[in-house]
Amino acid sequence: MEKSTVMLGTSAAMQAVEREISVAAACSAKVLVTGESGVGKELVARLIHERSIRKSTRLVTINCAGLPETLLESELFGHVRGSFTGAYRDKRGWLEAAHGGTIFMDEIGEMSLRMQAMLLRFLETGEIQRVGSDRPLPPLDVRVIAATHRNLVQNVADKTFREDLYYRLNVVHIHVPALRERREDIPGLLSYFLRSFADAHRMGVPELTPEALQRLTSYEWPGNVRELKNVAERLVISSRSGRIDVGSLPVEVGSQPVSRSRSSVPSPSSSSASNLLQQRLERLMKDRVSFWSEVHKPFMDRDLTRDDVRELVRVGLTHTRGNYKMLVSAFNMPQRDYKRFLSFLRAYQCHVSFRPFRMIDGVEDAEHAEMACA
Repeated sequence: MEKSTVMLGTSAAMQAVEREISVAAACSAKVLVTGESGVGKELVARLIHERSIRKSTRLVTINCAGLPETLLESELFGHVRGSFTGAYRDKRGWLEAAHGGTIFMDEIGEMSLRMQAMLLRFLETGEIQRVGSDRPLPPLDVRVIAATHRNLVQNVADKTFREDLYYRLNVVHIHVPALRERREDIPGLLSYFLRSFADAHRMGVPELTPEALQRLTSYEWPGNVRELKNVAERLVISSRSGRIDVGSLPVEVGSQPVSRSRSSVPSPSSSSASNLLQQRLERLMKDRVSFWSEVHKPFMDRDLTRDDVRELVRVGLTHTRGNYKMLVSAFNMPQRDYKRFLSFLRAYQCHVSFRPFRMIDGVEDAEHAEMACA
């Protein structure tokens, strides 16, 4: 029997989210879920689907930030045989797969303007056209739930997100608060995750000392519930005595000063996010942690966005004066990973031009020319 999805948290903020979920589940309107990375936006989407009249149908989940534009188009709308190299057969897209059910489109703010226009057409008509096809398919019945960590109102003002698409998606709006804004939920979440991972790893449930719990509760949790879940698993695995004190906590948590008042808590786009990126950069440049584990894996797991990766690359290029080969070494990758590194940056549109970081004018070397053609 499939385990049902449960919303964790008893704070007033999460009770308000629960009420909004109930409203969304009772209708078939489009839903926009907002909140920082790691707060549980996908969990909200699952709860809406499971409590709706579509609960017996399929919930299709896609990450709009995890695929380059051309591949996202093919995966979303499907393609016909011969439409591009490697298209050996007709393939239906995620929207077709979700017919009669729900599609959850995470990181909708990462879509290009071209893809936004194509999505808007589907929302208005219900029709899609497979890549390479000369005619649209019959209208589909798909409920759309979209999510983003971005401020779409600001993106609309900046002309990076279509205003008409924003209003199409923003029929029911659910904002999931950051974990630091509902600290009263942290003890309950910790208890739940510790028990879950203890069962999964067949280990005893460790006991938190009051001092450790206080430190965990006062930590800023820039990665939100996703980070808390990761820390809980680490604590279960590393606990030998069955007791967790302050000294047993991860360095980033144990060294965190007492939290500031809510009024001084930074916004998602300010110092909190910047501090997290700075910590990653220090682990890359000082602690000699590999790019593949510190950046690539979190990006593929949706813990980092394209902008985050670009910022890390940008800072790295400042240190290497625009030299990508030196950046490979600076980010603790073997030189044989050079082409793999560049291919990743190009495929996911994370590459940064080396030119602003050039310190010496002159003829570009082969490596610079290669990046310029990206």
